[in-house]
Amino acid sequence: MAASIRGAHRYTDTLLGKPLRISSAFLPKQPRNLLLTLAGAATLLALCTFNPGGTPPSPKRGLGLFCGVAAAAVYVLGACHPLRRRSRRIPAMMWLQAHVYLGSLAFLAVLVHSGFARPKGVLGMALLGLSAWTFASGLLGVMLQKAIPARMADGLRVEALYERIPDLIAALVARADGLVTGAGEVLARFYAKDVRPALATPRPTWLFVLDPRAGRVGALEPLRRTRSFLPAQDQEVLEELSVILIEKLELDAQSVLQRALRGWVVAHAVPATLLLGLVAFHVWAWAAY
Repeated sequence: MAASIRGAHRYTDTLLGKPLRISSAFLPKQPRNLLLTLAGAATLLALCTFNPGGTPPSPKRGLGLFCGVAAAAVYVLGACHPLRRRSRRIPAMMWLQAHVYLGSLAFLAVLVHSGFARPKGVLGMALLGLSAWTFASGLLGVMLQKAIPARMADGLRVEALYERIPDLIAALVARADGLVTGAGEVLARFYAKDVRPALATPRPTWLFVLDPRAGRVGALEPLRRTRSFLPAQDQEVLEELSVILIEKLELDAQSVLQRALRGWVVAHAVPATLLLGLVAFHVWAWAAY
């Protein structure tokens, strides 16, 4: 093994110096749908501005009532999104585009339905609050689902299924233990005190969402300082340990990024389901009374 610990640092520096190509991830995949949505929103706002009499839309008649019915219909359509796999006639991308853009218009329709005023009563506030949460969490989900895979592709070389990450970390620890077997006293003591705890203990940080390589230079710095105190044979072992430590840090980043995506699904789907139930009750109450 001709390379020294500097080889591992060059590996790290290459990743740290590699620009994250995520700007393109935020571009709409179907620009026409975005333009149509903006046009629909502009038209709806124009109708509110030029409302006869200059009064805000009423939820009981006219534009306000129409927007309430339209928003309810879109929410029902949005609830069908998980069933898209059963429909082979409609492409998954079309389902997703409709879910995102029509859902955005639905929130604007809710605001028009309420006359851009604070609703009266607990039910009205709950409907508006859940609509706002569903809209905001939906936009956050779009950003996460675009940015996180791009960050993982550009910033990480290790790929792993979420469920397998603990087993992979345990395998890295076992591999490192085998490398240190028979090493000199200085390396063995350094490994037991500084390296092995960093390998064996998951160290997730939400900074990985901003940068999957966060903290990598600081984690490798103790290895760089220790290198000069080791004989040539142990320096080669230290280089292997640094590569293993990088893999462990990437698994930590994978864990955080995949957990963010999984957590978003719960944060969006549960309130959206509750919103759908309240919408159904609201429509029933309006029709009954």
